[in-house]
Amino acid sequence: MTTTMTPTTRMPRGLRTMFRDAHVTRLAVVLVALLAFFAIVKWPNFSSVATWQSMAMQFPEFGLLALGVMLTMVLGGIDLSVVGTANMTAIATAMLMLKIAPEGSASSTGYLALGAGVAFSLVVGAVAGAINGFLVAKVKIPAILVTLGTFELYTGIALVISGGKPISGMPPEYAYVMGSRIASYIPMVLIIFVIGAVIVWYLMNRTAFGTKLYMLGSNETAANFTGLKTTSLIVRTYTISGVFAASAGLVMLANYNSAKADYGSTYTLLAILIVVLGGINPNGGTGRLAGVVLAVVVLQVLSSLLNTFPGVSNFYRPLIWGGVLLLVIIINQWDKRGNLTRMLRWKGTRS
Repeated sequence: MTTTMTPTTRMPRGLRTMFRDAHVTRLAVVLVALLAFFAIVKWPNFSSVATWQSMAMQFPEFGLLALGVMLTMVLGGIDLSVVGTANMTAIATAMLMLKIAPEGSASSTGYLALGAGVAFSLVVGAVAGAINGFLVAKVKIPAILVTLGTFELYTGIALVISGGKPISGMPPEYAYVMGSRIASYIPMVLIIFVIGAVIVWYLMNRTAFGTKLYMLGSNETAANFTGLKTTSLIVRTYTISGVFAASAGLVMLANYNSAKADYGSTYTLLAILIVVLGGINPNGGTGRLAGVVLAVVVLQVLSSLLNTFPGVSNFYRPLIWGGVLLLVIIINQWDKRGNLTRMLRWKGTRS
């Protein structure tokens, strides 16, 4: 009796482990199908370098938000404040940079403003996230209520300090650095997203933090009995989510060359959709970064494909994202007993 080798048995161990996850396999199949459809129906757009560069500029905005939401959802919580945090930090950063380097300032002053602005943004994002974590961990308010409330709070702060108007006229050095392209093709904002994804991968797979995160998300009671410092872990997780939200705000500031309190209004739904679509259990404890990254790419390809059809209005986007989110949740519920997993997992054939 002989055993036929399957594609997964010939893969490196890391890839085999990744593709054993039904969500990752399903998303990989969907991505290939979307790319094939895109190439067939819109080849001029698909083959254009400008199309892919545009996509690489767009998805880091909501991709970075999704990375932060992913961490809180693995924990068993959620962060609905990410867009409010991103806009608040972007507005505060823009105002600080304009204060340091007003129009006509020397280049050296502009780079000083850039460095100060980035550091300030990340610190403010971390503080905003830590407030969420403190309210969830110490005050014991459900995460969905805390982050919904702080979303309104941070958005309100952004409206007050900006007067409800866009803040524009960034130092040219900010646009030069954040809008630059590595090797003339790869946008800097894509590099920022990749760095963020690598950091999350390292935290989740190579540190005790990731192990504890999955443990707490799987069974909070058992985690408490093991002596796990849950308060510190929750605060740190929401702090990291705040930093990722601030990073997304910096990317939005670069892409729009301005900051406003209502930018990215649909990104909260999109970030949650990405995380759920990527296979993160909303109840916590399970999920892979690979699934979330694939979900980001799938939704960006779908969005870019929709842009090539003039008859499809942007007003349909929230409807599509909401419908997809509900569909994914329904499928995940049906798959609890492994129905889809058995259908999609690659199996060996014996003869």
